[in-house]
Amino acid sequence: MRGFGRFLAVAAALLVAACADDPNATAPNPAGTAQNDPYESTNRKVFEFDNKFDQALLLPTAKAYVAVVPEPARDGIHNFLLNLDIPITFANDILQGDLTNAGQSFTRFAMNSTFGIGGLFDVASGAGIPPHEEDFGITLGKWGVGEGPYLVLPFLGPDPPRDATGQVVDIFLDPTTYIHLRDHFWYSAARNGMEILDLRSRNIGTLEGLERESIDYYASVRSLYRQRRNNAINNGRPDVTNLPDL
Repeated sequence: MRGFGRFLAVAAALLVAACADDPNATAPNPAGTAQNDPYESTNRKVFEFDNKFDQALLLPTAKAYVAVVPEPARDGIHNFLLNLDIPITFANDILQGDLTNAGQSFTRFAMNSTFGIGGLFDVASGAGIPPHEEDFGITLGKWGVGEGPYLVLPFLGPDPPRDATGQVVDIFLDPTTYIHLRDHFWYSAARNGMEILDLRSRNIGTLEGLERESIDYYASVRSLYRQRRNNAINNGRPDVTNLPDL
């Protein structure tokens, strides 16, 4: 999530930090501490709020989007949004010292921005250059920075300190931050809104199945979030030192 969504992440992080000073709101939970989730009680309340918001607004909107917009058009929007994020991935490739992936990112952006008509078509994948995603939260993890206590933020879901910090830094790694158009609220709102809608519409069945089959939906999301982030940090290698439980 970019732009205005990143600003919301910072604001929400400050809100959670303020709640952490309230012993009644965020008294450390011994069981949660074992999962590096010392404020599990508050996190669960925020998670419940986020889930209700999703069920009331995001999910119906995502279903309507899928019903109304043809799949080829949705794929084009998805490709366009991914292409906008490639410069951030490229910058993090460089910061991680991964010149191979940096070269792939540069080539993907060049090919998709030209032959792919501004990124609407993913011609690079067809040419054998698959996509990958990096952000500064992943970069910090590869530099050895710990996740910090697990946090769930209003409207944003899981966002521990390392990842929240990475989101802020990614704003400055995004070239569109320095384009005059970036000053316009509607550009940021539209881009972030479409990223959320695209992400939610592509995970309707996945999340519904996870919630239906989970004994503890919160713990399942926490575990899967960490698995995904650890997998990205370790380049797909299992992290035997930090295996979360469902």
